[in-house]
Amino acid sequence: MGKCYLCETEQTDSYFGYWCKDCRRIRHLINLYGLEKVGEVLERVLVRDTSKQEHKIRDCLKDEIEVRKYNLRNKPVIKVEEEVD
Repeated sequence: MGKCYLCETEQTDSYFGYWCKDCRRIRHLINLYGLEKVGEVLERVLVRDTSKQEHKIRDCLKDEIEVRKYNLRNKPVIKVEEEVD
């Protein structure tokens, strides 16, 4: 069997087939909803413009900073007593 024509990584379903199982599903969705609609949904859901990327980075960093502050606040303080000779 050959490689899938769309993803070019998976093996085709059958000897005379062109697509793997996952790409056949994508092809079916394109046939149902149209290439423009599927492309529009993919762009809207998966692709981010630079302002949305920057916002997501700031949001993730803010969450990470808050978690670190919380961990530092709740970390038990270990007191080390020195021995005096």
